[in-house]
Amino acid sequence: MSPSRARATTALALLLLATTACTAAQHESTPTSHPPPVSRQAQQLRLPLDAYASTVAETHAVEDAQDILMRRCMNDLDMEWKTLPRVDAQDTEPPNLRRYGADEAEVVRYGYHPRPDPPSVVRRNRAWDEREALPAEVQRAAYGSSGKGGCLKTAQHQLVGDTAPLDYRAFNQLTGTALETSRRAPEVRDALRTWHTCMAKAGFDYPDPFAAADSERWETTEPTAAERATARADVACQKSAKLVTVWAAAETRIQRRLIRQKENAGRLHEAKARKDRWMAAARRVLDREGRTHGRHHASDQ
Repeated sequence: MSPSRARATTALALLLLATTACTAAQHESTPTSHPPPVSRQAQQLRLPLDAYASTVAETHAVEDAQDILMRRCMNDLDMEWKTLPRVDAQDTEPPNLRRYGADEAEVVRYGYHPRPDPPSVVRRNRAWDEREALPAEVQRAAYGSSGKGGCLKTAQHQLVGDTAPLDYRAFNQLTGTALETSRRAPEVRDALRTWHTCMAKAGFDYPDPFAAADSERWETTEPTAAERATARADVACQKSAKLVTVWAAAETRIQRRLIRQKENAGRLHEAKARKDRWMAAARRVLDREGRTHGRHHASDQ
């Protein structure tokens, strides 16, 4: 895996860990159309700590800007460098999708299985795979012998100078703490009990939505009818118990308290300042590239 690609998992690592139960058996997907959109609730769910980590779209923007600078560096070495295909805006998942359980817009078709990647994400992933198969001399020019040098290092320095790479350790630690702490809040425990009772009446015995989603029964290539039925009952009971609303309110309160704590404030401030600097630099490169392409397009007409 190229070092630049590896970075994409960092920002989302905690959320993936927090929602492991909701991502059952992963499978290769090559869709010909877009999966249905996620629910409005998932689209609108925002938590205070979100401000201190990059969204998927922001991560892609940094990648794309860095890629433009890498292409210039590689071209100076008389080597071709194909920039990654862009991901369509509607193809990026919201930051807190499945944080408290399965999403109602997904379960009818996919049960607890992950949504297939939309076409633009598939194209980008294939481009990453193609880079891993590049000749050794091209890999060395791009990433150096260490995997952190070459044109990658040059591009990063051009982008943000000596600003350190994005670091999500504080975010990951605190968002995990907030999720687990909020799970024990009295109102969340009450909502989970209501959910459990609702599921039991429907004939399902799971302690919480994560356990339902993580059942070994769903480790199949495709979602089964039983899986979809369980997932539909799950989200119906979540709505009946107002689970997501209650849990998000509890976690919002806890996250705000964590952000205010002196021992966290400094780390989070530094993390956000670093993120903001990377994002501002990325937007400058992308805006400049867009203007350049616009001029070239106009001159060709």
